[in-house]
Amino acid sequence: MDVNITLVAEAVSSARLANKHQVIDKLAELLAEVYDLKAEEISEGLEQREALGSTGFGKGIAIPHCRSADVRRPTLAVLKLEEPIDFGAADAMPVSLFFALVSPENAGATHLHALAAISRITRDDSRLQKMHDAPDGDALFAILTNQFLRDAA
Repeated sequence: MDVNITLVAEAVSSARLANKHQVIDKLAELLAEVYDLKAEEISEGLEQREALGSTGFGKGIAIPHCRSADVRRPTLAVLKLEEPIDFGAADAMPVSLFFALVSPENAGATHLHALAAISRITRDDSRLQKMHDAPDGDALFAILTNQFLRDAA
């Protein structure tokens, strides 16, 4: 099953985002701004998922995710911090790349396919290093867009 993910990427100074809650709020704001969602609702959904266990899975990456009645298809915001922060990742390493996924409430398997697609993109060490090295949101967006297009072909 193909997953159609809408994407926005941004790189920010980590000085402004010093902890997990600030990162989640920033991701929610980014999703709300670009996709006309309610930031508070998205932040609350992401926080509820984090309360079940950290979505930091290693290699400096976290995939906070939730569902929302306000989206029609999986929606992704990517945030890159200049300096990684503690996100309670499985490998105990700090995190600098965040992939926030919001799927429709009834997405079921589509949500899981979207998470799997993000995971596949981050498994390639060369591509992962390019994402960590991306100087800004535009460069990060280009890396991810090229990969999504390649996977769709």
